[in-house]
Amino acid sequence: MRHCARLIRRIGAAAALLCASQVSAPAQTAAPRQGFLNEPGFIERAAIFTDRRQGNGEFANGFYPDLWNMVPGAGWISVGPGYRRWYAKDQVFVDASAGISWRQYQNAQARFELPRLARSRLALGAQFQWQDFTQVNYFGEGPETHSSGRSEYRIKSHDLVGYLTLRPVEWAGVGVAFGRMRPSILPRAGWFERDRPDTRELFPADPVFALANQPTFLHRELSLTADTRDFPRHPTRGGSYRAAAVSHTGSDDVFSFTRYEVEGAHFVPLADSRVVIALHGWLVASDASEGQAVPFYFLPSLGGHNTLRAYPDYRFHDRNLVVINAEGRLAMTAHIDAALFVDAGNVAPRLGDLNLDKRSYGAGLRLHTRRQTFARIDAARGDEGWRLVLRFTDPLELSRQSRRVAAAPFVP
Repeated sequence: MRHCARLIRRIGAAAALLCASQVSAPAQTAAPRQGFLNEPGFIERAAIFTDRRQGNGEFANGFYPDLWNMVPGAGWISVGPGYRRWYAKDQVFVDASAGISWRQYQNAQARFELPRLARSRLALGAQFQWQDFTQVNYFGEGPETHSSGRSEYRIKSHDLVGYLTLRPVEWAGVGVAFGRMRPSILPRAGWFERDRPDTRELFPADPVFALANQPTFLHRELSLTADTRDFPRHPTRGGSYRAAAVSHTGSDDVFSFTRYEVEGAHFVPLADSRVVIALHGWLVASDASEGQAVPFYFLPSLGGHNTLRAYPDYRFHDRNLVVINAEGRLAMTAHIDAALFVDAGNVAPRLGDLNLDKRSYGAGLRLHTRRQTFARIDAARGDEGWRLVLRFTDPLELSRQSRRVAAAPFVP
């Protein structure tokens, strides 16, 4: 796996050099974008209302609706209550939320953080998360699985994490996290069940099902991030880059592995930001020692609205993953963009076997405020036909950059 580590280091260094060449300070706020067409008044009023209600994010105190905060496959909507509060002149931050989705996915989390240590250069915190995902797709391992081999499983987990983030400059950070996770694999359940087999029925010989109970995992993460985007939830300029190494040690001496990730997104404004070129790339490599394995729910997966939009969520699984996305956005009005996109990527058992043979392309619309995208629709075409995607986040929003707890299952 030495060649994998060398590749990760080289890509990470290239990303750091690119970021350093782009900025020497945090990105400046851009002027409001103007579209090529006049905008109807009701759209402008809806955008302003949404921005006032949701645009402040974690900086607002009090109760808030926890909307659409679920993994892919949860259904078209999720909702729940949340509460956050800043104390001691913004030296202490607490947050708790819970939600339930269309397909009865459930989660709850609580977080405590000291975000302003060492003159706001250091953040120290802890987070607990409980999850119950009832209908997660699994098609088998490898890039050549057939679409008719879809199965579903249920995964429940709880994870307790302590983390530290050091920011030598405002736009760059070094993160360290330590956690303990306990997952359980159960027969599928939930609302609106589809006529699909349980994963245990299609893949009874999988090592996961040889265990009566899943092991407890100790996980450790080291990450480097840089973010120069003007608005993370609706970027029109700048970039976001991340390199990470995450190790999982199972209590059963069967499932222990290390995962390496390099990811970057860059946004180039043209014509006074009326046209934005968005580029994204993501490489994931898994390394397991001899006699060890990666359980299928931790395998890197590809497919769905964040990677290959023409394919179902979690369509392809294997130890290694690569994906590239390119998107051109045209400001039709001040708050509506038209988009053309191309996605390409694949999974493979070995890093050297990765290619871009799985592709999708299509067009869509984005409804946004100045600071965040709050609705998008994409029509995507691939080898398995057309797929319509409706979501309430930006397509290239990198949730992995701010996630502290481990993802179970692996979330593309």
